[in-house]
Amino acid sequence: MKNIFLILMLVAIVYGYQQFKAQEGPFAPQTTIESLESERLFSEETLTLSTNNQVFSCDGRTHCSQMTSCAEATYFIQHCPNTKMDGNNDGVPCEKQWCK
Repeated sequence: MKNIFLILMLVAIVYGYQQFKAQEGPFAPQTTIESLESERLFSEETLTLSTNNQVFSCDGRTHCSQMTSCAEATYFIQHCPNTKMDGNNDGVPCEKQWCK
C-alpha cells in the first residue's frame, strides 16, 4: 500500500511539473525568432519572417485596413485563405495602402 502511494505521488509531481513548464506567464522565457528557428517549432505554412524580423500567422484578417505593412499583406495573400487584398489579382496586395 505504501508503494502505491509513493508511485501516485511521483506521478502527480511529474504531471504538475509538466503543467508548470507549459504555462505562459510573467516569468516564462520570452520566445524569440532565433529560438523558434533553433527548435524548429514552426512550419513554413504558419509562420514566416519579414525583412524586419516580424513573425506573421494566419489569424482571420482579410482586408488591407487590417494590415500594418506590405510584408504582412504579402504573407497573408500567399499563405492565408479568403483574403480580399488583391483586387486585380496581380499578386501584389494592398497597392493603394502598403505595396506601392
